[in-house]
Amino acid sequence: MLVALTGTPGTGKTSTADLLEQKGYHVVRLNILAEEKGFLDGVDKKRKTKLMDMTAMNRYVKKTYKTCDLVFFEGHASHLLSVDYVILLRCHPHELKKRLQTKKWNSKKIQENIEAEALDVILCEAVDCHPEKNIFEIDTTQHSVDQIASAIEKIIRNNFQPIQKYTIGKIDWSEDLFGRSPS
Repeated sequence: MLVALTGTPGTGKTSTADLLEQKGYHVVRLNILAEEKGFLDGVDKKRKTKLMDMTAMNRYVKKTYKTCDLVFFEGHASHLLSVDYVILLRCHPHELKKRLQTKKWNSKKIQENIEAEALDVILCEAVDCHPEKNIFEIDTTQHSVDQIASAIEKIIRNNFQPIQKYTIGKIDWSEDLFGRSPS
């Protein structure tokens, strides 16, 4: 079973993936995989980021991991892979701004990411690629990494059947973006 662990930068993907790995789950970091296997498709000079070749990455993932019981693919583009399920971590734009400032991101990149979070960019992309019943949203805003990992384990124990609490569409921060600016 292939599971994307995705979300806007700063929502808790890496910390959660670290804990899942400590608990014995198989976690593949997309950024590392892209570097190691050469699945890079240039550089976005404006954003100063490397672009992943998602077509090559997807081919590799389907071939290499098709027989695995459960594998998490951690990365903000993992929902673009042909996975069985998507777990989307979300964070309120106010908190996301604080987290990205702590990481010493520049203000332009922070603003771009909080807008993407408020506008549900990754959710919209995930819905374009996967059935809605296979996508789970977890609000990480006021939760510890342990609580987030526990929520993911609850989803696993429930055999990825829909859980009302994690159904998509319950999170909407667009008013924070358009109604008033994040502090």
